[in-house]
Amino acid sequence: MDPIKVDFSDSGKKKSVKEVLIPPEKAGLKIVINILITLIAAVVIYYFMLPPMNPKAYEFYIYFASVFGVYVASAFLTSGAFAKPEYIPYARKHSIVPIVVVLVIALVAGVGYLVSSPFFRAKDYSQILSFEESDDISDIITIISDTEEAFNNIPLIDKASAEALADKQLGDFAKLSAGYESQFELLTNDSTQINYHGVPYRVYPLQYADVFKWFLNSVVDTDEYEGIPGYVLVNMHSQEAELVTAYDIKYSTAEHFNEFLGRKLRFAYPTYLFGEISFEVDESGYPYWIVERLDKTIGLFGGEDVIGIIKVDAQTGDCTEYSLEELTADNSEIAWIDQAYDADLLVKQYNYYGNYNGGFWNSLIGQSNVRRTSDGYSFLANEDDVYLYTGVTSVTGDQSILGFLLINQRTKDAYFYPTTGATEKSAQASANGKVSDKGWQATFPLLLNIDGEPTYFMALKDSSQLVKTFAMVNVQQYSVVAISPNEDADLGDCLGAYITEMAKNGVMLDISGDLDNVGGDDVNTEDRTVVNGTLTDIRTQTVAGTTYFYLSFDNSTYYRVTAALDSTAVLFDKGDNVNITVAKDAEGTVIPAFSADFAA
Repeated sequence: MDPIKVDFSDSGKKKSVKEVLIPPEKAGLKIVINILITLIAAVVIYYFMLPPMNPKAYEFYIYFASVFGVYVASAFLTSGAFAKPEYIPYARKHSIVPIVVVLVIALVAGVGYLVSSPFFRAKDYSQILSFEESDDISDIITIISDTEEAFNNIPLIDKASAEALADKQLGDFAKLSAGYESQFELLTNDSTQINYHGVPYRVYPLQYADVFKWFLNSVVDTDEYEGIPGYVLVNMHSQEAELVTAYDIKYSTAEHFNEFLGRKLRFAYPTYLFGEISFEVDESGYPYWIVERLDKTIGLFGGEDVIGIIKVDAQTGDCTEYSLEELTADNSEIAWIDQAYDADLLVKQYNYYGNYNGGFWNSLIGQSNVRRTSDGYSFLANEDDVYLYTGVTSVTGDQSILGFLLINQRTKDAYFYPTTGATEKSAQASANGKVSDKGWQATFPLLLNIDGEPTYFMALKDSSQLVKTFAMVNVQQYSVVAISPNEDADLGDCLGAYITEMAKNGVMLDISGDLDNVGGDDVNTEDRTVVNGTLTDIRTQTVAGTTYFYLSFDNSTYYRVTAALDSTAVLFDKGDNVNITVAKDAEGTVIPAFSADFAA
């Protein structure tokens, strides 16, 4: 027998086995089917996802990755690879190109993210928002005027209180048509504070309370459906709400299908990047949607900023585009537009400056001159514009501010006012402490300039969001807290209490002009007269935090002056020669006076 020969020369080595590609039946047809499925999916995904066809948007990459992912899934499904493993090599081979495309998309997005990051572009981020620094706080809303209009542009309530007032107005729908009650609710995410006829208002669009009510009104009753029948206007000063039903709003962020505002915009502007959408009305009350048009100004994805707006007619859906140059020009047709820049975007842009003005590493180590906005913001009406207001503090989280920031939401003109004092939260805590027994809570403060004194102004609310009274806190001396003397008091009463408190702390505020129209008697100038004499007696009385001065020339008739009307009274002594302004027909032992001054 011949010996058995065994060859061990190739021992331990695996022979490469070439994958056998087994095509499924009707492979060509199935490729066509895969392409058709992918195209249909691309249309459906686009319709609901609404990505901009712009490489500066993350959604652009997600969209195409999703579409190519559909092709890969379809290739495995139609080939039968999920059920029969022998078809996996074939399906894998036909998925190589879309898989490579997806990997390239991910690589481009990843590199774009890195080159756009603050780590490499800290200086560019710090320059997105430019601002002027000023020591003149007269730009801040000032109470030194002699007319009631000085008070009209001060919002006395915050967003939450305005929402509570607006919600109560929805019951008025029941008066318009049977079945309208309980159909609608506020679209609170898109409410906007605007300057309407020189007065701060918050305007609330509406939406159907649920999808079933929308379906019954817009799909079942298609012949009658013309849109949401109105919106709600809330006067932030007078605290009055109004249901406006003169306009039917057909296009909205709460609508569906082709009436959905985002879809209307995307089909009209397929490559644009959109930012926040705000609801506004012009001076006649006609409703529009104002949409930010954005660009990424740093690298591929960084430095988001507004480069224009789209004005959308809420009734017809007609779109009009405006550049920033057109928006900031003297154009009466669009002067009513108040919000081209969303508040959160402006705060983010300032915080870029605060973090990175000294470089990226300085924002982490050393933190020299690193600052941030305080926790919260509010809005101020100034002439025909709305300004974002917020304090600026250090990143260490202390309870003091470095200054105030005011930014015009239409033009992006920004101003920083350096000063020291308490943060808004500290002021809120001081005001809350004064009414701790009642359980009221202070709103986020507004900043007022009262005779050169930066002053926080707040409403004090109960648990139902109803405003009970008002408070003022001095920014630099936040232990000086003035509360309106009574519930349902007005701003003039709060101002009088504040003047009194400041006088107790050695600061005399000169509020020039006649403030009788703000919480006082309305008497025309021609119906007043001035009495003169030498003071023989001065008496004071404090009622609920407000100090009244009783001045007499003969110890029999007294003229009463409150600090809310004239702070000069705190300086009078017996023997001073003074002029006192009163009504011509005033009689009695105690006569209310409008003002009192030293005689020349």
